[in-house]
Amino acid sequence: MKTRQLIMLAGLFLILGCKKAPEQLPVVDPLAFGGELDGKKVELFTLKNEQGMVVQITNFGGRVVDLWVPDREGRFTDVVLGYSTLDGYLNSNEIYYGTLVGRYGNRIGNARFTLNDSVYTLAANDGINHLHGGVKGYNDVVWDAVQSDEKTVLLSYLSPDGEEGYPGNLQVNVTYELTPDNELKIEYRATTDKPTPVNLTHHSYFNLKGAGEGDINDHVLYINAPFYTPVDGGLIPTGEIAPVDGTPFDFRTPMAIGARVNDDNEQLKYGQGYDHNWVLTTPSGPGLTLAARVVEPSTGRTMEVFTNEPAIQFYGGNFLNGKDTGKNGKVYNHRGALCLETQHFPDSPNHLEFPSVILEPGQEYYSICIYKFGVE
Repeated sequence: MKTRQLIMLAGLFLILGCKKAPEQLPVVDPLAFGGELDGKKVELFTLKNEQGMVVQITNFGGRVVDLWVPDREGRFTDVVLGYSTLDGYLNSNEIYYGTLVGRYGNRIGNARFTLNDSVYTLAANDGINHLHGGVKGYNDVVWDAVQSDEKTVLLSYLSPDGEEGYPGNLQVNVTYELTPDNELKIEYRATTDKPTPVNLTHHSYFNLKGAGEGDINDHVLYINAPFYTPVDGGLIPTGEIAPVDGTPFDFRTPMAIGARVNDDNEQLKYGQGYDHNWVLTTPSGPGLTLAARVVEPSTGRTMEVFTNEPAIQFYGGNFLNGKDTGKNGKVYNHRGALCLETQHFPDSPNHLEFPSVILEPGQEYYSICIYKFGVE
């Protein structure tokens, strides 16, 4: 075959869509995250692995800004909602895109709890309740950041005693690692000088078809949980740990998310869809729990969630409303993404029957969440 023909064939192959090398992906420009907030420098860090995956993380809120994973044809797509500039996040209607959440992920009823006979009043930022750490939670913090290599970045923050109403100086360290097995691994560690509740989690909005590419009702979901915690009208757990059998909350057999989301069910009405805490089946020995698995049929992309936590919050993007236009001009519409947040139970400080979330001085809080991507 002549040289000219070879060149033409090579060009045709590229046009038809070969697997892009990491440096060719249209990732977010780090310069768009320059500047300072609260006297600290905001930066964007890029992680890559040998398989071509790329994830970009900013130290503003520890946010995953974009996450590029392949489909069954080897084509890479960004599968998390967010913005391509710092200003986008500062002006967003949804303040939790891709962020770290703390000091307490999820809700605390009536924005208060009692610990060692002292009553602590928290910021009420969700009606009368406390949500995701308060008015200025860890999503609004500029974290100290060190990128040790192209696969790992370490974020650190000293949460001062009294911040958003919480007792104790809490030193938090979070490591993001992109592994050779296409895993985004998030490890949380924390220590305190006073007893305090701690429940850290991650809040990426995932759409495995691609960010802004329709809704997630056709994603097929498995949740490894025989029980869930029903809520009241304010989405605060009632204290009951209820079986999922015979309810729209039974995802032990994989099911399309939209198959039952509009069922005549009181709990679905409270959440305007799925926005609940599932109680996981945990292993009898050492090791992590496979908490959930998501399959997107049209692209073949899969995402598995592993954790050492006792529960996971599945949120189906019920409050996305088309008011946010994100990366590449994509509009984020109703149920346009899902969140799978590994955690302890919501409102645990007010429910002694729930697993404890109290961290004592001299102890180390440790939590791990792994989002593993694949294809089928």
